[in-house]
Amino acid sequence: MDYLTKEDVTAQILSAKRQAGLTWEDIATKIDMSPVWTHSAAMGMNAFPADKADAMVKALGLPQEAALVLAESPTKIWEQAVPTDPCVYRFYEIVGVYGPTLKALIQEKFGDGIMSAIDFDMSVTRVPHEKGDRVKVEMSGKYLSYNAW
Repeated sequence: MDYLTKEDVTAQILSAKRQAGLTWEDIATKIDMSPVWTHSAAMGMNAFPADKADAMVKALGLPQEAALVLAESPTKIWEQAVPTDPCVYRFYEIVGVYGPTLKALIQEKFGDGIMSAIDFDMSVTRVPHEKGDRVKVEMSGKYLSYNAW
């Protein structure tokens, strides 16, 4: 018996999205989630809660088995150590250049710890600017202090 994989379901989602002419914002609205989270989960990087998996399947007309796959815990594997897509690479570059600065500032303001990427929100907006429109990325993660052993 063949089973659907996360990769299979991602391909189904991308195909259904293209055929329906939907944006990630449209899909996110249909399932009542953020576009950032919706895309990440659709790409297999997060698990859908069961009700959101069902909503995604219904919104895109996917087979019901896809809901089970969408609800499975992901294995987060990156294909490349350094991304080559120019847009993704710029984020990699930002972390390389500003990562130590962000860490230092977080630790000055909060103490020894990290920003959670699990209890986390992110949004992407377009901001008009006289020198050319800006991409505004806002991230908000719960602060987690390191525990002494």
